[in-house]
Amino acid sequence: MPHNLLMFKFLLVFFLTGSAPNITANHDPNFICGKWISTNKDFIVLVYHDGNTFKAKTVWFKNKDTSKAMDEWTDKHNPDPALRTRKLVGMNIMTDLVYNARSDSWEDGKIYDSSNGHVWSAAVKVTPEGSLKITGYWHFKFIGRSMTFTRMAN
Repeated sequence: MPHNLLMFKFLLVFFLTGSAPNITANHDPNFICGKWISTNKDFIVLVYHDGNTFKAKTVWFKNKDTSKAMDEWTDKHNPDPALRTRKLVGMNIMTDLVYNARSDSWEDGKIYDSSNGHVWSAAVKVTPEGSLKITGYWHFKFIGRSMTFTRMAN
């Protein structure tokens, strides 16, 4: 392909998407599997592969309210009364993530916020430093909220 045509395609993709095209994936899809701790050191999740998707469940969390043991806290804000007695520890909080090699990210997932019972769309990206950036959003990622996690030793 002539150099000028290649440069034109690169610039077209850059201006249409706001970023350079990702020619090759940087990560194995299973890279996100394992235990991750939030940068605030108040939340640990276990990300795992389940069939064709990836999920994450709560392993540990720090709670300012010490009136109960961590394994006694339940999903009391769930909109479904039948699910309000399930334990927070061990509960899946992220589901349906699918690896997208083109963007080198995990997309089209759902994330559950047990503090208010809401389900949001979710996407996961690995930062250049190797951290996990999990974004929960409603319709548009740029107006979502993100948390960053660091891999824990197994």
